[in-house]
Amino acid sequence: MRLAGPLRAAAVLLLVGLTWVLASFILGGDSSTVRHFFNSGKTPRPRRYKCGLSAPCPQKHLAFRLISGAANVIGPKICLEDKMLVSSVKNNVGRGLNIALVNGVTGELLDSKAFDMWAGDVTDLLKYLRPLHEGTLVFVASFDDAATKLNDEARRLFEELGSTAVKELAFRDSWVFVGAKGIENKSPFEQRMKNSKNSNKYEGWPESLEMDGCIPLRAPLDT
Repeated sequence: MRLAGPLRAAAVLLLVGLTWVLASFILGGDSSTVRHFFNSGKTPRPRRYKCGLSAPCPQKHLAFRLISGAANVIGPKICLEDKMLVSSVKNNVGRGLNIALVNGVTGELLDSKAFDMWAGDVTDLLKYLRPLHEGTLVFVASFDDAATKLNDEARRLFEELGSTAVKELAFRDSWVFVGAKGIENKSPFEQRMKNSKNSNKYEGWPESLEMDGCIPLRAPLDT
């Protein structure tokens, strides 16, 4: 008997609501108002853009996000146009420099590779960078140590791609960078976090870096 009152009240409220919805449709009311009635208690989902950017890129621009590795535990990520080019999930990351080469005209992935800058041979990196074609975009994300095996030529090649930080890049520094073959000015897309005992987030490593933005596609070269 005690439930009769609450049940009766609930039935009345339900009847009123259904009557209002039916009347709205019959009288040509705005269906968005009806939807709002049922969704008023829900929090609207934030809109998602490519690679998690906070806003969409302009036309003829590529959306990207770079994340350097965290210490020697979590691998780096390179996302372009909402496609993951490099990540631990894809099983194509490695200690050192993780690089993705992209066609600057079409945005097509050309190749990706990791170069061990602690125990590897810098010659492999030099052979990879020397023959790059004009307009090739170069995405770089560090993991663990990206600098020990870097020699003067390797640093110069990255400088020619638009880097300003590679000259000072040192043992276990975090580094993310986007450059291009034939760039006339220095790249605006670069971050470096110095390995320092006083500021390191992890024991022996600085914090991971994250950088995103929009890169304009290059106009096709005249043939």
